[in-house]
Amino acid sequence: MSEITYLTQEGLEKLEAELNYLKTDKWQEAAAAIGEARDKGDLSENAEYDAAKEAQGLLELKINEMSLMLANAMVLDESKLDTSKVVVFSNVKMKHLGNKKEFTYKLVSEAEANLKEKKISINSPIGSSLIGKKIGEVAEVTTPSGIVKFEILDIFI
Repeated sequence: MSEITYLTQEGLEKLEAELNYLKTDKWQEAAAAIGEARDKGDLSENAEYDAAKEAQGLLELKINEMSLMLANAMVLDESKLDTSKVVVFSNVKMKHLGNKKEFTYKLVSEAEANLKEKKISINSPIGSSLIGKKIGEVAEVTTPSGIVKFEILDIFI
């Protein structure tokens, strides 16, 4: 049984659009590359053909993974989430207890994680340490350089 992927409506739409792009445009590009390589002669010694077939196989794998993720997707209504504790799709304002810096991250599924947008995966070390915590509690994250502590300052949607 596959794992449920929790998505926002926006995340679902992005994933569907990317999958559609892979199934259409990228698939046609891969097929064209195979056709061009095949036209160059003997396939047994054609490295370009082998590379094109491998690229097509990787594309098929990505399409299958994304299709499975969409099949097991659950869109959550963010307006109905509990803000008394950290859950998926929570925005968490926290303070690093070592350097006293404050920052905010949104916890999302791996499919929507994007550090530039300050969206971290619930499966990441920080994300998993925050799940279930309440305002005022301290989350401890094990890093290669030791344990880092974050105080939860606010939870909001």
